[in-house]
Amino acid sequence: MAKDMTAKEYDALSRRRAPGSRVLRNMAGAFLIGGTICTIGELLTNLYLHAGMDLQTASGVTSVTLVFLSALLTGLKVYDKIATVGGAGTLVPITGFANAVVSPALEFKAEGFVLGVGVKMFTIAGPVIVYGTVASVIYGVIYWIITLF
Repeated sequence: MAKDMTAKEYDALSRRRAPGSRVLRNMAGAFLIGGTICTIGELLTNLYLHAGMDLQTASGVTSVTLVFLSALLTGLKVYDKIATVGGAGTLVPITGFANAVVSPALEFKAEGFVLGVGVKMFTIAGPVIVYGTVASVIYGVIYWIITLF
């Protein structure tokens, strides 16, 4: 029966059988989870400021805390469950980056520390690190040239 279908009939059948779009649900989940992560970051910063740190130190410690929490939750397989609800909201740069480093490392730990964890840890994050480093050097050189004049 399927061999007798035209391309147009097959397209119509596949459209009828395809699950409906969940764009609004996905957007709401991303907004709530991403907003929650950012709110936790702000709460941590305020906590560190209240503890007597200056803004620059509190910001740095907040970043380290968020990276640690993201890596811990990834290792405990909780971050993936959060991502099923939050989708793109879990890609808030610092937590998403930590998750992108830890996930492949955990996946390939059976291959050994060097060839498994050490190599695969930067499979996803490696290009981001390289791009960030190269871009910062280029921007730095452009800034240096501009300040000369």
